Amino acid sequence: MEYTLSNASLTASLRTLGGELVSLQDPAGTQYIWQGDPAFWSGQNPVLFPIVGSLKDGRVDLNGQAFEMDRHGFARRSEFTPVDQGPDFAVLELRESPETLARFPFPFVLQVRHRLLESGFSTAFAVENPGPDPLPFCVGAHTAIRCPLFEGERFEDYELVFDQPEDAGTLLLTPQGLLQDGETEPMLRGGRVTLDYEVFRRLDTLIFQGLRSTHVTLRHKETGQGVSLDFGDFPMIAFWTKPGAPFLCMEPWHGCAAYTGESGRFQDKPHVLTLAPGERRELTYTFTLLNP
Repeated sequence: MEYTLSNASLTASLRTLGGELVSLQDPAGTQYIWQGDPAFWSGQNPVLFPIVGSLKDGRVDLNGQAFEMDRHGFARRSEFTPVDQGPDFAVLELRESPETLARFPFPFVLQVRHRLLESGFSTAFAVENPGPDPLPFCVGAHTAIRCPLFEGERFEDYELVFDQPEDAGTLLLTPQGLLQDGETEPMLRGGRVTLDYEVFRRLDTLIFQGLRSTHVTLRHKETGQGVSLDFGDFPMIAFWTKPGAPFLCMEPWHGCAAYTGESGRFQDKPHVLTLAPGERRELTYTFTLLNP
């Protein structure tokens, strides 16, 4: 099912399949969310849970048993249940099922709250452990923003600007989508990156951790139009596109792909979160539209 949200300045749509917000339009009708195209990528704004990225050999050790899971987990292909809704917000919920337990042997409650703001939207991931044992998980977003936003612009006209000076390297991926142990490439110089398809052709994804910044802006270098992302609740931020595709995914992560040398135990994964029985954790990211 699809639901519409609106406030005085924005309209949005979300789907119960995957729990995604799949449209965001301003009063001028400008669409900010990539609308999907199988020629490049049919996705739009998937929820990443209970893993982020790829597993080593497609498997992970959970309590001494090997379980298989596709890249980014199963939430993005699951049907969520609406549990609360108002004119400008909706809460969608996913719980364990026989299908999820075969891949992730834990009871869980995942609620995704999408809320329209005066000049953007926020998405909150709330995870609760209703079971008797500790619940390990990773969670993240994969929000595809249209880039360029307007006719006559080029992808290369845009840049990423962090709110603090940064001098960090991007983590590097193998062709199998695993992180290379100890390998980085210099990328952030002063906290700024000019977009270039050739960089994504060569590296696939830009992945950063340990930054001082909590905000990053995707903006046109001349007009200043674009979006700003508050990812302060997340220790990692990634950016991805397909060369030639008119979008850029801006991805706050709490968790990441497997490292080439990791043990394979879920609990050993970087940035994994663990909830005690009855515990609940909420993480929020916010997009703000920039219209100078």
